[in-house]
Amino acid sequence: MERYYFDHNATTPIAPAVIDAILPALRDGFGNASSIHQPGQQAKQALECARRQTAAFLNCSPKEIVFTSGGTEADNLAILGVPSGHIVTTNVEHPAILAACRDLDVTYIAADADGVVHPQGLRDAIRPSTVLVSIMHVNNELGTIQDIEALAFIARQAGALFHSDGVQAAGKIRLPLRSVDLYSISGHKLNAPKGVGALFVRKGVELRPRQFGGRHESGRRAGTENVAGAVALGAACDLRRDNRTIGALTDRLEKGILKRVPQTTLNGANAPRVPNTTNIRFAGIEGEAMVIALDLRGFAVSSGAACSSGAVEPSHVLTAIGLTRDEAKASIRFSLGLGNTIEQVDGLIEAVVASAAHLRRLSPVYV
Repeated sequence: MERYYFDHNATTPIAPAVIDAILPALRDGFGNASSIHQPGQQAKQALECARRQTAAFLNCSPKEIVFTSGGTEADNLAILGVPSGHIVTTNVEHPAILAACRDLDVTYIAADADGVVHPQGLRDAIRPSTVLVSIMHVNNELGTIQDIEALAFIARQAGALFHSDGVQAAGKIRLPLRSVDLYSISGHKLNAPKGVGALFVRKGVELRPRQFGGRHESGRRAGTENVAGAVALGAACDLRRDNRTIGALTDRLEKGILKRVPQTTLNGANAPRVPNTTNIRFAGIEGEAMVIALDLRGFAVSSGAACSSGAVEPSHVLTAIGLTRDEAKASIRFSLGLGNTIEQVDGLIEAVVASAAHLRRLSPVYV
């Protein structure tokens, strides 16, 4: 049975061009980038080339790029690396932000029914002691896009730094680097391998390291650099992405499901969303049962964030925007990317129609 992947917000397949770039780095570029001999300097050159590629992608200076082990570390470094004080974030953030804030002085802004954070909510939350505002650019479950420029302007007026988790935005929409002070990206959401990411740190922003050891990454992140990972991230940043085609495929999938499956609702329908993501609620169906049913038919989708897989609680994002526990658990995220085609989308629509009908016949709550 052929299998088709529609869970690109969880992770992405490694692009062929990225594999071509990483293989020489794995085979020949084994030197330590801090060593002064030739193998070390070759690794250093590869590392700095990757830094320039990543900086070009983010439209910033290479000196403003800190390589990390992924989006989670980048988020943690942003939250915990700034001076101590009051922090403002939202109730729909990724767990990498929420967990990092758990023991800090934090105010949480509520998102509306579409997952959007409004500027007035931020104005009301900021205090004289606020040192950082952290608001994700694109929600990982809904695909909702926040107006980062407007929100960052409010933070800057108040004298606070502004960080955005851009893990789900990078490669999909224009990035607001000129507006923010800190911005996180992750390689495995960009068709690079897992285990590498980056944090943009605007020139002049003081950042205390949270990982201690040597003076790597200009003293901002200790540890021998993952040169092969950085090379892969750099190559992924150079990829050309056809988001217009992805958007058309997502629209086709969304309309096909909503038209052909009764009692379905689009979560976040009234907000701007990235081209590749749709989150649909199926009345009377357990989301995990739908995921399994589609997997048996050869289609990989998600009932929530991959970082929360196995959790018995419903999505905190969906309950935060006002869904009941049952509604949240009846929601499925479809996220498209590299390799998806019209034929795959049409096949997925047919599989969803058949799976929904079967599961509803078995459901004790569907009428």
